[in-house]
Amino acid sequence: MSGPAAGTAVAATTIDVVCLGESMVTFLPSQPGRLADVPAFGRGIGGAESNVACALAAAGHRAAWVGRVGADGFGDHLVETIASYGVDTSAVRRDPFRPTGIYFRTATDRGTDTHEVAYYRAGSAASAMSPANVPYEELFAGRILHLSGITAALSGDCLALLRELTAARPGRPLVSFDVNHRPHLWRGGDADASVLLELARRADLVFVGEDEAEEAWGIVGAEAIRAAVPEPSVLVVKRGSAGATVFASGLRQGPRSSNAGEAEVVTHVPALRVDVVAAVGAGDAFAAGFLSATLRGLPVRDRARHGHLMAAAVLTVPGDLTEPPARDHADRLVALDDDAWGTLRLGPGWTAADRASEEVRTP
Repeated sequence: MSGPAAGTAVAATTIDVVCLGESMVTFLPSQPGRLADVPAFGRGIGGAESNVACALAAAGHRAAWVGRVGADGFGDHLVETIASYGVDTSAVRRDPFRPTGIYFRTATDRGTDTHEVAYYRAGSAASAMSPANVPYEELFAGRILHLSGITAALSGDCLALLRELTAARPGRPLVSFDVNHRPHLWRGGDADASVLLELARRADLVFVGEDEAEEAWGIVGAEAIRAAVPEPSVLVVKRGSAGATVFASGLRQGPRSSNAGEAEVVTHVPALRVDVVAAVGAGDAFAAGFLSATLRGLPVRDRARHGHLMAAAVLTVPGDLTEPPARDHADRLVALDDDAWGTLRLGPGWTAADRASEEVRTP
């Protein structure tokens, strides 16, 4: 299988993580209030998978983003901006017939009743991704292929593509899947729940929020989620302010094999206390931190702690993306004992500090 020849192929030895998905131009409000009342918007970018790629590249990894954008100015902006983070965008395809998706949002937290998002992505270039038009060589060029449930919701062709990419096959890279349940994107009743569960069970490494598992699958609690998703060798259940619970029976590079006989290790890692500026993009940042530490072969506890630190970096800025903490800085914090980790409190500007004592405040 192969996609169109356009673009420069990504060499198999150069990429750590390949991220596939839709990225959109996002318009951020100049002030709080209803979309009807906001007088002006600033332009940014948004997309779960491209967010992960940008965060990984900023953290020093070799990341590629694969997507499809329109042959328009918004598409130019997306590709140029994502590339400016150091992400390889050579496999991005341009669609001359469909536009780049855009959306507007309010300044309030996504979880509040006053939060509004207006999407203009129906019929977008990304929704036309399919098994027939993606560059498979580039998608399988990295050590990890990162996907999310958002892509599956865009169209029937996009769902078919994710089923192809998560199918067991020789030479498949480790597949990372973030459930990313977005009810407003799905049409068709409970179809989204079964699709997301199916895709999660076909992946090697899965990220899922405890709240979205309850909303999508009616499953409550980390242990029950693991029982419903037993196949992935690593399952990360994000529990908000309570932290994350990681079920791990070993990571594999390549097609999945049976976990039979492997001892399951369950690790709970408390979250950090953070002075939140905006709660957008934290899940993508957590995934990037966890994947970064996975690439480095760190222990499971440290992978989750790096996820929490990456999330804290994004939570303390207004947008979806920010400069992550320097690696040695993050490593020092990750190495703290449990008591010291529990006293950390991070606020705006903490990633710019050269020493942990400059950005850490205790109660």
